[in-house]
Formats: sequence, structure tokens, C-alpha cells
Amino acid sequence: MDLFPLHNSLRIAAISSVIVFFLSIFAAYYIRRLPKLLKGVLDVVLTLPLVLPPTVVGYFLLLVFGLRRPLGVFLDEYGIRFVMTWYGGVLSAAVVSFPLMYRTVRGAFESYDETLSEAGRTLGMSNTKIFWRVMMPYSRSGILAGFVLSFARALGEYGATSMLIGYTPGRTATISTTVYQMWRTNNDEAALFYVLINLAISTVVLLIANLLEKKTRRS
Repeated sequence: MDLFPLHNSLRIAAISSVIVFFLSIFAAYYIRRLPKLLKGVLDVVLTLPLVLPPTVVGYFLLLVFGLRRPLGVFLDEYGIRFVMTWYGGVLSAAVVSFPLMYRTVRGAFESYDETLSEAGRTLGMSNTKIFWRVMMPYSRSGILAGFVLSFARALGEYGATSMLIGYTPGRTATISTTVYQMWRTNNDEAALFYVLINLAISTVVLLIANLLEKKTRRS
């Protein structure tokens, strides 16, 4: 059985989750301090991929990064192509999974007790030191839960990924696109194989997320 779709899906999910991890922490940290109106607008914009159909997100990505679009043409001149490449899958998975991580991190930061920061300042700690040594450890369980959920979302992504990178065996095939192709060609045995793999990984990921959520409630 070809294991490339499994390898590619794990690679895409892992890389996109790391990217989303840092971007969401940066966004959540700074947006929470903005005025209410601006914060509300940015929240809507950053959360849109969560409520839009994945195929719509894929269409927008093609509008921006398509090989006939200005940005796509410009990037292609430097050898960067997001269409029909595995790292295009990283882009689509990151865009789709970002809202999950962002909203989870934002919730963790909003529950943070600001008096801890004030206490840190009285001890001469800088804002950077307070962030890394006080705020991040305090919000750790919520952030890790968001990371796990964003990984699971990226692993199961189909709509945006199939529109941007398609399905090419050995190059861009993921578990989700392979299941569809196997079903379409009446290869039920192969489709079931990848379904069971995805089910097993997703179950483990959700169990980890639930454990982290329980830990957050206790702390």
C-alpha cells in the first residue's frame, strides 16, 4: 500500500501547525489590546476561514496565488509555486486551521490574570520577559489544546487543498484527496485503509486535546 499520502498529510499538518502556532500567538497577543471596533473587525477577518466552505477558501487562494495572477506570476519567477505543489498544501492547511488556533489562544490570553503582569513589573521584569516567563506558562494548556486541534484540522483538510494542489500520486496526494480518488475509482479497499488511518490519528489527537482541556479547567 502506498504510504506517501500519509507521509505527505503528516508533513503538511506538522509544518502548517507550527506556522499557525506562532502567527496565532502573535495575532492574539496584539489584537486583544486594540480598540473594541478594530478588534472586532480583525476578529471577523481572521475567523472567516472557519465558517466559509473550504472550497471557497481554496478559490480565494487561487485568486491570489494562481499562476495567472500577479502575485502568483511574481513568486513563480523566483521558483515559488503554491499551485500543484505539496507546500501549497501547507498554505491551504494553515489558512483553514488558523482560526481554530487563534480563537483558542485568544481565549487563553483573555483569561490571563493581568495582576500577574503588574507583579512582574514591580520586580523589574520587562514586557518580553513577562510574556515568556509568566503569560505563556499560565496559558500553556489552552495554547497546546489549540495546537492539537489545528493539527487535526490541517490533517483532515480537503476542500481548499484539493483546489490548490489537486491530486498527483507521489507529489501532492494527501489522505483526504486519496480517499476521494480511491472511492471515485471504486477502490474501496484502499479508501477504507486511508479512512482507518485518518480515524486512528484523529482519535489520538482528540484524546490529547480533551486531556489538555481538562487540565486547563483544573488550573
